[in-house]
Amino acid sequence: MTSAHAYELAQVNIARLKAPLDSPQLRDFVAALDPVNADADAADGFVWRLQGDGGDATDVAVFGDDWLIINMSVWRDANALTAFMYQGRHREMLARRREWFERIEQAMVAMWWVPAGHRPTVAEAEARLLHLRANGPTPYAFTLRTSFPAQGAEPVPLEVPDGLGCSV
Repeated sequence: MTSAHAYELAQVNIARLKAPLDSPQLRDFVAALDPVNADADAADGFVWRLQGDGGDATDVAVFGDDWLIINMSVWRDANALTAFMYQGRHREMLARRREWFERIEQAMVAMWWVPAGHRPTVAEAEARLLHLRANGPTPYAFTLRTSFPAQGAEPVPLEVPDGLGCSV
C-alpha cells in the first residue's frame, strides 16, 4: 500500500497526567518526547502528527481538561502504525505509561479512516472518542483489537503484543 490510496488511518490517544509536565515524576516522559516524535516522523508509513507551538502536542487542549494530553497522527495504514508503536523508544514509553498517566477505564484511544490528505482536528478526535465510548468499535471509531477496513479494502489481522494493546 502507498499513500496514493484513497484513505489513511487517523489515530488519537489521550492520557491523564499523574503530575505536571515540569515535575520530576514526568521528567523521563518529557525528555523522550522529541526523540520519539522524531522516530515517528521518520517511520515508514507516517503521514502527519498534531503539533502545538512547542513541536509536540502537550500544549494542545483536549476536552477542556488541563490534565489531559493528546497525541494524534495519521498513518498509511494500521500495519505502519503498529510497526512504529511496538518498537524502539515508543515501546519503551508504552511499557512505562503507568508511571506517568492515570489508569482510565473508558476508551482513551480511537482510530478512524480519513480521506488521503485530510488532517483531523481536535474536535473531530474528541467526537470519535466519545462515539467509541458510547457505541463500542464501529467503522466510525475503532481500536486496534477491533478494527475496520477502509472503504473497499480487505481487513488485515494485526498482531498486538499482550500488555501493550488497548483495553477496549
